[in-house]
Amino acid sequence: MGHKHKSSTLVLAFSALGVVFGDLGTSPLYTLRVCLTGNASVPPTPDNVLGLVSLIFWSLTLVVSIKYALFILLADDEGEGGIFAMMALLHKKLGPGMGRNLTLLGCFGSALLYGDGLITPVISVLSALEGLEVATSQAKPLVLPLTCAVLTGLFMIQSRGTGKIGKFFGPVILVWFAAIALLGLRSIALEPAVLSALNPAYAVRFFVNNGWHGFFVLGAVVLCITGCEALYADMGHFGAKPIRLAWYGLAMPALLCNYFGQAALILRDPSAIHDPFYALVPQPLLYPMVALATAATIIASQAIISGVFSLTRQAMHLGYMPRMRILHTSEMAEGQVYIPVINFLMLAAALALTLAFRKSENLADAYGIAVTADMSITSLFFYITTQRIFEWKMWRALPLVGLFWCLDLTYFGSCMIKFLSGGWFPVLIAATIMFLMITWRDGWKALGARIGELKLRLDQFMERVYIKKPLRIPGTAVYLSTFRNEAPPMLQYLMTQTNTLHEKVVVLSVYTKDVPVVPEDERVEIRSMGQGFQRVFGYFGFMEMPDIPELLRTARDKGLDIDPENVSYFLGRISLVPAKEKRVLDPVRRFLFGFMQRNAVSPVVYYNIPPQKVLELGVQMDF
Repeated sequence: MGHKHKSSTLVLAFSALGVVFGDLGTSPLYTLRVCLTGNASVPPTPDNVLGLVSLIFWSLTLVVSIKYALFILLADDEGEGGIFAMMALLHKKLGPGMGRNLTLLGCFGSALLYGDGLITPVISVLSALEGLEVATSQAKPLVLPLTCAVLTGLFMIQSRGTGKIGKFFGPVILVWFAAIALLGLRSIALEPAVLSALNPAYAVRFFVNNGWHGFFVLGAVVLCITGCEALYADMGHFGAKPIRLAWYGLAMPALLCNYFGQAALILRDPSAIHDPFYALVPQPLLYPMVALATAATIIASQAIISGVFSLTRQAMHLGYMPRMRILHTSEMAEGQVYIPVINFLMLAAALALTLAFRKSENLADAYGIAVTADMSITSLFFYITTQRIFEWKMWRALPLVGLFWCLDLTYFGSCMIKFLSGGWFPVLIAATIMFLMITWRDGWKALGARIGELKLRLDQFMERVYIKKPLRIPGTAVYLSTFRNEAPPMLQYLMTQTNTLHEKVVVLSVYTKDVPVVPEDERVEIRSMGQGFQRVFGYFGFMEMPDIPELLRTARDKGLDIDPENVSYFLGRISLVPAKEKRVLDPVRRFLFGFMQRNAVSPVVYYNIPPQKVLELGVQMDF
């Protein structure tokens, strides 16, 4: 068993290379170039080059290797990562005491990943294909259409699933890391003095020599760590141990070799700053390297796309997004999913960004603000987690998280100067998504309270059944209810209008718990109410897809006297109309909530109910 576990860990680590580390792994394509040729660049003097590569080394070490790989990955909710997973972890402990402000901050931090996710595919693929311009100037007109074609292909293959893509991309990214490491080592051998930049004194000297301008350049250095939040969000796909193994064992050493190799080349030839990555490549290997880089940047995009899918699913089950169609892409891994609507929207946004910015250096200004703000919010939630969940002493947690905040806020501050030149875009996307999340959450709570006012308690309804003695017809009816103590409106309506009920009536409520996966022995709760009525509660985790037919089969095995294959499902559909007097939400949010509510996936699809067994009743409600 131990041998199998080790083998499984190695396989997952190999797959993680193809999904989790694509973004971090392709950052050498543009990071050092932007530092030396971007809007806030510095001249390629030896002190500046050594200072920059020292900053890159210590950024990767402190932020990725220590903060995320060692500590942030500890804050998992039964294996799931990301800010929503930490929010769920804290909500289980704090409940309502978590506070609305902390909830808003968590939603904003999660939404920032969407802003980052729109930029990553574009800047990665553009920077790779721009290598064609190094080979020949005649290829310049082809870069933009080729980028659009690659991005379209990337999003089209998402339905194949993270695991399958990871296995396919694993060999490619392995070759990529090996290639960039060898290119870097070859250059370092010609200029071994570059290794002196391992000394943090060179990073300090960089700021001393360049003053505030050096601080602004840090906003370009941060490009080397932009994939760390996706690393955390993707933890549920592969697990913490395989991710750590892949990072420390291959990804980090290869990246450092290449960064130091680029710096060594610039020390020998300062003119190489215009594209130091491709300048490392021997001329006969230039076209194959462009092809390999393009494949690697497709993988870079995969990391953030997978993270966005995971995040959307968590938000949906925690009540921050309307229901969407979710497809499971693996029979072995519950966390591997594909969301068609999100995939289409990301493709459209990626193509629009490509045509709007046209060059990777233009996008560099829009890159960084989202991920550094997200890093700061993650540190805050991690600190609260250490206090409330891990129960660390303050003297142990505060210095550690204080170091994280110093790093995060420094990077964030350096990126803020890029706000007006493109940094506003991911912030605007994040603010919009957060607004939609909170609107959906508040609107659904208000609608639930409104429906609750009109409902009859289930025990009172049972008294009416006893008194009126309606005609009982053969069969089993399953009524879905979103409330614990009230009778479903459709059940009340049918009895009032027809004075009939089925012989067996199941009132079923499905709830999502603040855990990724609910144990099977806690899946179903059954209560007999007499007169042929059964009250059933089904529970799923926020990383599971509710399946009502399967839930009823589980309930039957636990004593529910029904045949799940021969039941009729009764659902209610709510249509909102404007309230004449007091309105729950302001007009804008009310319109948005109504739009999302109308376009949410039907419960029939969401709960995997056979459509031929469903009867729906429409109800209009002022709101």
